[in-house]
Amino acid sequence: MPPPEDISFEEFVTARRAALLRTAYLLTGHPDDAEDLLQVSLAKAYPHWRRLSDRPEPYVRRIMARESVDRWRARRWRETLTALPVEPATSDESDAHDRRLELARALQALSPRQRAVVVLRYFDDLTERETARLLGISVGTVKSHAREALARLRHALTLEEEPVRDG
Repeated sequence: MPPPEDISFEEFVTARRAALLRTAYLLTGHPDDAEDLLQVSLAKAYPHWRRLSDRPEPYVRRIMARESVDRWRARRWRETLTALPVEPATSDESDAHDRRLELARALQALSPRQRAVVVLRYFDDLTERETARLLGISVGTVKSHAREALARLRHALTLEEEPVRDG
């Protein structure tokens, strides 16, 4: 992608909207909240467009991660996903959909900072150093949040897979 001085804000949004919206969804766990988060983040980035370095996307992602944490702190409550498939799905599609919902629920059970670390590190494929820079925390903090979050995710997803035993 060319530097911001060579690309308009509108072109950037058009080219990167889908990827940014995916990140926003993973941070919020709800499509409407993801749209809101992306819009607020883009609105905050727009006034600084001319001053951005040659990579504006990390700047927008940092705004999204921080805004997501700030929103959670302001609410002090968590929402529960209740999304259902729109059309009847095949067995394979249904299993994949169920796994995505399980992962989304497990992500929502993490703290906002842990969720941001997991999303940026493993879904957006950023390095520990890039994630630390975007979130304004140390690399060690990224490592510890990632370790704790992955352990919680493994535990949550393993519990859901275990069959109920009579006994």
